[in-house]
Amino acid sequence: MSASELYSKYTKVWIPDPEDVWKSAEITKDYKDGDEILHLKLEDEMPLEYSINSNAEQLPFLRNPDILVGENDLTALSYLHEPAVLHNLKVRFLESNAIYTYCGIVLVAINPYEQLPIYGEDVIHAYSGQNMGDMDPHIFAVAEEAYKQMARDEKNQSIIVSGESGAGKTVSAKYAMRYFATVGGSASETNVEEKVLASSPIMEAIGNAKTTRNDNSSRFGKYIQIGFDRQYYIIGANMRTYLLEKSRVVFQAEDERNYHIFYQLCASANRPDFKELKLSSAEDYFYATQGGNTEIDGVNDAEDFERTWNAFTLLGVKDAHQMNIYRVIASILHLGNVEIVSERDVDTCGVARNDEHLNYFCDLLGVEHDQMEHWLCHRKLVTTSETYVKTMSKQHAINARNALAKHIYAQLFNWIVDHINKALYTTSKQHSFIGVLDIYGFETFEINSFEQFCINYANEKLQQQFNLHVFKLEQEEYMKEQIPWTLIDFSDNQPCIDLIEAKLGILDLLDEECKMPKGTDQSWAQKLYDRHSSSLHFQKPRMSNMAFVVIHFADKVEYQCDGFLEKNRDTVHEEQINILKASKYQLVADLFQGEKEPATSNIKTKTSKISIRPLKPAMKAPNKEHKKTVGLQFRNSLQLLMETLNATTPHYVRCIKPNDEKSAFSFDAKRAVQQLRACGVLETIRISAAGYPSRWTYHEFFNRYRVLMTKKNIILNDKKETCKRLLEIVIKDPDKFQFGRSKIFFRAGQVAYLEKLRADKFRAACMMIQKTVRGWLQRTKYRRMRKAAITIQKHIRGYQARRWVDLLRKTRAAVIFQKQYRMHVVRRKYLHIRNAAVTIQAYTRGTFVRRVYHELLRQHKASIIQKYVRGWIARKRFSRIRNAVIYLQCCYRRMKARRELKTLKIEARSVEHYKKLTSGMENKVVQLQRKVDVQNKEHKAMTEQLMAVNTAQATEIDKLNKELDRWREQQGDKNRETSLQEEIEKLRKELGKSQTERKILEDTYTREKAELQQRVLDLEKENTLLKDEKDKLNQSIKNESKDVAEKLSQKTAKESELAKKELEEERSRYQNLLKEYSRLEQRYDNLQEEINLIKHTPGHRRNPSNQSSLGSDSNYPSVSTSEVGDTEDAVQLVEEAGLENAAMDMTIFLKLQKRVRELEQERKLLRAEIERKEAAETKKANEYNSIPENEQAADLAYDSLKRQELESENKKLKNELNELRKAIAEKAIGENPTNDEENAYSVLLNQLRAASEELEVRKEEVLLLRTQIVDAAHQKEVVGNMDNVTEKYEWKRSDENTEKDDVIEAYNGICETNSQAEDWRYLNEDGELGLAYQGLKEVARLLEAQLQSQIRQHEEEVGRMQNHIEVLKEDLEKQQQVLTQTLQMSPEARIEYNVQQEITRLTNENLDLKELVEKQEKNEKKLKKQLKIHMKKVQELEARTFVQKESRPELTRQVTVQRKEKEFQGMLEYYKDDESLLIRNLIADLKPPAVSATVPGLPAYILFMCLRHADYINDDQKVHSLLSSTINGIKKVLKKHNDDFEITSFWLSNSCRLLHCLKQYSGDEDFMKQNNARQNEHSLKNFDLTEYRQLLSDLSIQIYQQLIKVAENLLQSMIGTAARPLLDAEKLFSCSSTQIEENGIEKTTCRYNISQLEEWLRGKNLHQSGTMKTMEPLIQAAQLLQVKKKTSDDAAAICSMCTDLSPQQIVKILNLYTPVNEFEERVTVAFIRNIQSCLQDRNEPPQLLMDFKHMFPVIFPYNPSALNLDTIHIPANLNLTFLNRV
Repeated sequence: MSASELYSKYTKVWIPDPEDVWKSAEITKDYKDGDEILHLKLEDEMPLEYSINSNAEQLPFLRNPDILVGENDLTALSYLHEPAVLHNLKVRFLESNAIYTYCGIVLVAINPYEQLPIYGEDVIHAYSGQNMGDMDPHIFAVAEEAYKQMARDEKNQSIIVSGESGAGKTVSAKYAMRYFATVGGSASETNVEEKVLASSPIMEAIGNAKTTRNDNSSRFGKYIQIGFDRQYYIIGANMRTYLLEKSRVVFQAEDERNYHIFYQLCASANRPDFKELKLSSAEDYFYATQGGNTEIDGVNDAEDFERTWNAFTLLGVKDAHQMNIYRVIASILHLGNVEIVSERDVDTCGVARNDEHLNYFCDLLGVEHDQMEHWLCHRKLVTTSETYVKTMSKQHAINARNALAKHIYAQLFNWIVDHINKALYTTSKQHSFIGVLDIYGFETFEINSFEQFCINYANEKLQQQFNLHVFKLEQEEYMKEQIPWTLIDFSDNQPCIDLIEAKLGILDLLDEECKMPKGTDQSWAQKLYDRHSSSLHFQKPRMSNMAFVVIHFADKVEYQCDGFLEKNRDTVHEEQINILKASKYQLVADLFQGEKEPATSNIKTKTSKISIRPLKPAMKAPNKEHKKTVGLQFRNSLQLLMETLNATTPHYVRCIKPNDEKSAFSFDAKRAVQQLRACGVLETIRISAAGYPSRWTYHEFFNRYRVLMTKKNIILNDKKETCKRLLEIVIKDPDKFQFGRSKIFFRAGQVAYLEKLRADKFRAACMMIQKTVRGWLQRTKYRRMRKAAITIQKHIRGYQARRWVDLLRKTRAAVIFQKQYRMHVVRRKYLHIRNAAVTIQAYTRGTFVRRVYHELLRQHKASIIQKYVRGWIARKRFSRIRNAVIYLQCCYRRMKARRELKTLKIEARSVEHYKKLTSGMENKVVQLQRKVDVQNKEHKAMTEQLMAVNTAQATEIDKLNKELDRWREQQGDKNRETSLQEEIEKLRKELGKSQTERKILEDTYTREKAELQQRVLDLEKENTLLKDEKDKLNQSIKNESKDVAEKLSQKTAKESELAKKELEEERSRYQNLLKEYSRLEQRYDNLQEEINLIKHTPGHRRNPSNQSSLGSDSNYPSVSTSEVGDTEDAVQLVEEAGLENAAMDMTIFLKLQKRVRELEQERKLLRAEIERKEAAETKKANEYNSIPENEQAADLAYDSLKRQELESENKKLKNELNELRKAIAEKAIGENPTNDEENAYSVLLNQLRAASEELEVRKEEVLLLRTQIVDAAHQKEVVGNMDNVTEKYEWKRSDENTEKDDVIEAYNGICETNSQAEDWRYLNEDGELGLAYQGLKEVARLLEAQLQSQIRQHEEEVGRMQNHIEVLKEDLEKQQQVLTQTLQMSPEARIEYNVQQEITRLTNENLDLKELVEKQEKNEKKLKKQLKIHMKKVQELEARTFVQKESRPELTRQVTVQRKEKEFQGMLEYYKDDESLLIRNLIADLKPPAVSATVPGLPAYILFMCLRHADYINDDQKVHSLLSSTINGIKKVLKKHNDDFEITSFWLSNSCRLLHCLKQYSGDEDFMKQNNARQNEHSLKNFDLTEYRQLLSDLSIQIYQQLIKVAENLLQSMIGTAARPLLDAEKLFSCSSTQIEENGIEKTTCRYNISQLEEWLRGKNLHQSGTMKTMEPLIQAAQLLQVKKKTSDDAAAICSMCTDLSPQQIVKILNLYTPVNEFEERVTVAFIRNIQSCLQDRNEPPQLLMDFKHMFPVIFPYNPSALNLDTIHIPANLNLTFLNRV
């Protein structure tokens, strides 16, 4: 149409207006082409002449008809231009109060500044499942569209919420997340959706603040990804934040506030738990009052804080952690109030004296007050050579204080975000996600700084992404698909983005200036002017040299350069950060631990994946590495956000701010049109109206809408033509769609129309099905209801009458009962309260009086008790030692007598063999008896000598007295005689006085001892009385608080059970993974051994399939071949065809026969080789025996001389020891000890201990020499009896009959005696009696082992014979069946069947032969291994013999080598070459009995002491090699002895001890709390072995699981059947509940077993644990067998009794019940059916058998050792002589 037709009279148009932007007018005169003036009339009837040019290019916009005004989609308007869009939004907002409007793919949301009731759950459910255009515009519709597209297209979605500050972005994002949480709520009970919503109040509290434009402005950007599973339920979420405005912490503009959390804390300062924060009103803090007003109208900060607290709690943050968070926030407020004052010098300053806020700050953060006070006003300057500490001016100190406050808040903000992400994290696999972007809008203030620059830069990037998605991509898509399209010009902001982020752009120049040592904001501004003055988007202000202007897509913004460099650097003084790192609060230290950590050089080896980190960090390099600037970090995070958004399908929400006054439903046209122009809504309208927003590929369209097609329209080979036919039929208007090269394009609304047609098609089909089914159901229901109604009507009247009478009777009874009951309750309550009050008063008064009396009495008696306690302790200690020694002697003699009795019993069975074995022992006993006689004689001789000496001494004294008398007679000096007499009298008086004092002391001691005992008895009586009173009071208090305690306990129990359950599940999953890893590792070791065997065994190689067949538990043997010729092909054919098909192939059968012959030849060759090696060994043994006797005699002579020397030295030490003991005893009895005598006594005790230690060393040397002599004498016997090594296990089993309590008591006595510097060998000092006893014990064990082996062989032979008989019977039955079948066949079928059977038989025989060959090969492998072991031992024997020959010293004279004692540091040194020998002697060849009498965990201590030396010399290779070899060696030992309980438990103990040693001596303070000073000195110095601790922990868990498996196998053989009486309840407790089903049920025996087990549980105090609950089904099953089972009452009783048995188990037990005698009867079928009818209401799982196994996850608690490493002694029998003590 022409312009003259459109612009006719009465047509309404839009004209520009300076106030309202656009104003409506009406044409009063027709417009003609060429007119320059258009005559208009405004709405107020004022005329207006509107000027236009001659080309009619400035004609006003036409107005839409009134019927279209208020459309919910702007693209539906007839005329799409700016005034129409603005007017439509204004009408909907002001007249309809509709804040949402569609604009194509964009949702325009206007902030109403008022709460609207349009966000409830009913609204959410109304929008759920609806198409986007079916209902009014809403944020829920956009969220539903994103959710639907995610489920339909299986693509990730994003909702981008943009707009200015205060436009409502945060609220829109919050409602979108609420919609997802409601619609896609998690299917489990984890409440993930509630946690996602709970993160919003937390982030608003710590990240939102009041600005001039918005009371709840987000001062950071966030992108929340909500994850969904394949069923599109929420499973988790993740949050990313961008550019927190840290400057707001220390500065706020006028009429603005700090972050909400500060004011929330101040509003809640009166809480009891916040007293330690030392907070008051917000007006008292500098950081909270710079904006002027601290409150927001209509906002209650205290209530908001409660919501924040509850949100933290919902996310799993404990109250203690929350208090730590609030402690840090409160410290920031106090830091802002720290007063910094200038001193005399201008460049110096300091903190005001007694500044309480600094004290509060240091107390809240747990840092040193003096250090923080110092470094707040000083800074450190580091040069290449020196370090200076420089004072700061007041302004610099204030800036440093503010920087520290900003840094603390930023770190806390990041920490909270990380913990929110951890709370929202899920271990489930995420299928897809929907992201919600809530980022700061475009900002321009009076003063714009670095924060506004970054915010506007982010909005530029988002606007570019919007342009690319809506405009560029749209047009390129149309052009690529060859759709007719007219290109539309749009504004591209790429030049502005290049100005900011391109090379040498604003950010690059800013980073470059930050790197300059003396860079300033002014120099940076000058560089900007020089570089970008020619840019179209950059301008320089006229009146300023410290500002620049950037022309953004939305507006022109002027930025002030002041502070740009400082904010970009974001520098904080390192000294202040180091103080915070040393905080005593873990949270504060964790906030700064991740910063500026020096790069530690990881010490790695080529063969290990585990890094050994040095314990001490390396020194920092002088040139510190520059960290990333804030601008660079923000640019990188923004780039990552753009990549994420570009990889998803975006949905846009444009928020419009209607006015700047925050008035409800007030519309400012200027502000609105400015935002519409900036956010691209008008361009969206243009392209949406002219384009095709919906598109489908032909394949997707065909699959989706195939239901709308008819059969004649479908062309399978040409889907494009099929789609064209369908659209021509369904959509009549051809302009509504276009066909591209690979897609179909639709106008807006056409896809919804097709979906409606598809839904109608399905709906019609469903209605037809529902109509038929519902009719049938209703007819059936009607017949049933009619029949029921007739029956009900007959009985209803009688029932109602009876019920009425019953009601009257019950009502009257209830009234009487209530009267009596209420009276009884009130009276009982009164009496209870009265008695409680009287009791409490009486006991309270008595308690107060007794407490005063006892305090006075205690003070009086304390001084008296102290006088006697030392003597009492000494006597107590002596008595305990003596009792322990006596008890040990009794236990030892009792054990000795029992073992001798057992030996005598065995001797009675085989006397002849006993005589042969004990022929040498008789001589030994005779020698010992002779030695005892000799010692007795020596004792008598010594006694006689002592008497002679005493007689001689008395004679000598008499002679001296006589000489004294003669001398006195000869002397005539009376004065001297008088003096001597006086001196004698004085001595006599002193002697009498001392004797009197001694008697007085003894009497006083006895009297005071009696008094003390009496007082102790009185105190005990009073203590019992007080305990009784306390128990009574506690009982009364417990009764009163029982209800509260029960509720609290139930709640805590539930929470703890949930937490424990999660922990146990997590631990069990981890240990299952660990178990699987150990299984795979074991499998890898087996394969590795097989590969090595293949490499070293020529001519015979076995493939991996044979290994799997040997280790399998299957009853069908797998085919095993080798890599020889065609046999490999045969194996492959057999594996592909299966065992049954392979048996029918004759070619495979012939190849297998060929392979069997080859294997037989190889076996013969191997046997010949073994015979040759045995002959060589025999020859070497003969050569050894042919050594000249004179050399052997020389060896024996040297050994005997050495032994005599040591025995003589031993006797000397014994004599000295006895003399010292006698001297000490005489001094202790005869004289009163003084201080000097006590010192002498201690010196003697030290000498005694030293002598005892030396004696022990000598004894060990004697035993070692004797052992070497015995080994040399019996060398030939040891070589000949090497095959009897396996009998050790039988010897060990023979000791199992020893009573457990006796062994434990003896061991405790030995341990206690050792702790008092005694030794059990003191009872037998020469040790020969013990050797004789050990020899007798070995003989007894050998006899018992032989007897047991014979019994076992007999039983095995009988079992084999029985099995063979059964196999023959089965073969006979099979042959009979085959014979009957063949007789019934025809001759041809019979011949074919016989041939088939013969082939099958030959194949089976061949497979049996193959299996036999495999067994022989396995035996050959064992023989080879044994042969290698024998060869190694022979070689070692030869080497030892050769060394002894060369290193034998000359027997010239006896030399005694004195030991020089030196301080032992607890380290063992060894050479690298001896590592394999260490592992072999200490791990591979070590037997647990060899170290049973030493320190528990001795191998672990030895290994750790070796590790300490490697750490001491800083050898990382040695550390890694030793730990790896140790772990591998333990694994090999456990693999070799996988069924040995003793070895497995032994290495479990040592692995745990080694793990605890690594922790105890790691240097970590948490593990060093229980160490003494000496142990702390032994800590590791250079390496951190944390990762090896994890490996050892995993190894311990593997060993524990293996130990449980071994124990199960051992205990399973001990479990008897149910018919056998229970001899040991502990064995039955380990058995499974399947014994009742598997064995015969006999009620008496079963009940007896259960009762025995219950008694055992009570005896062990286990009846209150969960064991009784586990045993409850067994108890009820036993009761079920004994109750009466006839009538319906019996059935009801059984149902009420058997609550823990399922209905299937009850019925199964009743069916299996068999009468024992003729007086009982089987359970009738009618009774069982009655039971089933009674149990049909139970909804229990159909489980027939009970769970008989449950694997609990294991936890090894930390158990430090009390032993010092330098006190550990290494026994000589470990053969570790190559280890040197350091």
